[in-house]
Amino acid sequence: MSGRPYSAGGIRTTVAATRAASDEELEANVTRYLAEALRQGTTTVETKSGYGLTAHDESRALRIAARHTDEVTFLGAHIVAPEFAEDPAGYVALVTGEMLDACAPHARWIDVFCEQGAFDGDQARAILTAGRARGLHPRVHANQLSYGPGVRLAVELDAASADHCTHLTDADVDALANSRTVATLLPGAEFSTRAEWPDARRLLDAGATVALSTDCNPGSSFTSSVPFCIALAVRDMGMTPDEAVWSATAGGAAALRRTDIGRLAPGAYADLALLDAPSHVHLAYRPGVPLVSGVWRRGERVVGPPAPR
Repeated sequence: MSGRPYSAGGIRTTVAATRAASDEELEANVTRYLAEALRQGTTTVETKSGYGLTAHDESRALRIAARHTDEVTFLGAHIVAPEFAEDPAGYVALVTGEMLDACAPHARWIDVFCEQGAFDGDQARAILTAGRARGLHPRVHANQLSYGPGVRLAVELDAASADHCTHLTDADVDALANSRTVATLLPGAEFSTRAEWPDARRLLDAGATVALSTDCNPGSSFTSSVPFCIALAVRDMGMTPDEAVWSATAGGAAALRRTDIGRLAPGAYADLALLDAPSHVHLAYRPGVPLVSGVWRRGERVVGPPAPR
């Protein structure tokens, strides 16, 4: 937030802290932040590894996460681990070999940070292809810090989501619009890093499916508030309140290839949030105000007082 440029290498600080943490500390953090998100209306969370960068630390992070959500993503390819700084090919071999073997049983998805300072297109393709061969479906950190191959690689591999999508060419936008890959926009990251905002209007007008999420992480977007991200999307990314709410709910479900969440309809779980406001427009109109007064998950009230009998 001080205005210093953000780069992929900043992840290393959290890697050191994660490796030093006990399983109990990691479990406590997961529990705390999931509860924090739930109070703000989030009933389904996709969470990633990516801060251990060893087979042991990545697998234990995923094992702990899998106790709390079904939407678990193996992100061993977040950056090249510090001890492989001079041997990135060796790290790719680790991620696609021993680390993948240890992590695949605990995850549904595989992700890679395809970016300058992280992994190039060829490395990212090798990692995602190896994961897919083990039954993990691709997701991609794509085009966050610069133009690059991430979005088109995501579309090529039928990734469920291309996350960030900040720097897009016309070809990137066209590829997303003509694919099943969802453009998941993460305005908390741009807010915290003072970076260029993703152009949601451009994507929506082209016909791409857009999701909104928080990117809650200790480095570049330490917020668990989807309502805050909705407000940012309306103020700075060209979305209407209706579009932003749809993208944060049904769009998020599409980014997980789910039809049983993100909507209120026959066949879907009864997951919903009650706002203490006359309209959902107030999510953008009153940023920072705790408007969520009740949350139901699978028909059970999990936030707020129980209904009177």
